[in-house]
Amino acid sequence: MELSTGDEPETTGAGVTTGFLARRLGVSPTTLRSWDRRYGLGPAVRADGRHRRWSPDDVAMVQEMCRLTAAGLPPAEAARAAKESARGRVATSPALAARTRTTARTRTGVRIPEGSPTTAPDPGTPASPSGTAPLSADVVQEGRGLARAAVRLDAPAVQERLATAVRTHGLARAWEEVMVPALRTVGRKWESSGDRYVEVEHLLTWHVSATLRHAYVSAAGHGPPAAVSPVLLACAPGEEHTLPLEALNAALAERRVPAVTLGAAVPPEALMAAVQRVGPPAVVLWSQSWSTANLPLAQHLAATRWGVRGARTRSRILLSGPGWGTQPGPGLLRPRHLAEALRLLTAPDDRTTDPPTPVRS
Repeated sequence: MELSTGDEPETTGAGVTTGFLARRLGVSPTTLRSWDRRYGLGPAVRADGRHRRWSPDDVAMVQEMCRLTAAGLPPAEAARAAKESARGRVATSPALAARTRTTARTRTGVRIPEGSPTTAPDPGTPASPSGTAPLSADVVQEGRGLARAAVRLDAPAVQERLATAVRTHGLARAWEEVMVPALRTVGRKWESSGDRYVEVEHLLTWHVSATLRHAYVSAAGHGPPAAVSPVLLACAPGEEHTLPLEALNAALAERRVPAVTLGAAVPPEALMAAVQRVGPPAVVLWSQSWSTANLPLAQHLAATRWGVRGARTRSRILLSGPGWGTQPGPGLLRPRHLAEALRLLTAPDDRTTDPPTPVRS
């Protein structure tokens, strides 16, 4: 959009004021100040050392930020892209536009790519995040009730609804059909209201994490130690969103599948060391956004052989999360949701093992 010169009192040779720019962009001045404070999207020149004056280059950068967030890119990613574009290093491309269209709108770490249902649901009926069947009206209402309790900051009600969902539907279904929709609802509310409702997002995320970890602890304390190597769960380097891995970890514990979870932002060398030490049958690598999807690392993991000399084997690599796109490459598995990841991880192990080295007489 072009900034007209009709509001001369708010424009000078040094640029336009924050209030003027906010009205032109359709955002609040508080949002512009927050973007400056959080992401460094501020004016390059401050008149008299105090007052903000936005130059044409500053305006173009913030306009790009607005365009990217409106397309669905998370604010932090949009800010990085807007600043790089302003510096002339990254131009907006059709590929980036495609990524922004397919990126869900939430910062809570719950964006699990949805598969396409095998049969189309009735118009107006929300589909399950797992893509397997339409959600029932009761389950939809549970998710909405959970989101409303979070908006009220009613922590006891949030925890009670989460516990009831797990008890009623089981962990995997409660995650995909109650927790994920509620987290998405809260994320959209946060994005559409400037800086408001951040506390709601934090409250709900904390209670969801507590529920998932409680389910893990309850399930992991039963039964003898497993005789097989554990599955390895990790976030890609630079990736901070851990809720989906917490859900997978708890669901595996319920199924008596041993797992080791390394958590957020695992450095490549630490991940490689863990694979060599654990010898996992599978590695699940989570990436929330394309900026953290390290495909060369995933390919290196897929090619890495471990075990005793003469009978080495490889781990299956599961690329989870929307950051990986749709075509990860040969030798890499791409689960679309929690149920599919569980199916792949509990399937018979078909890894390739090197034949033993012949013994010379």
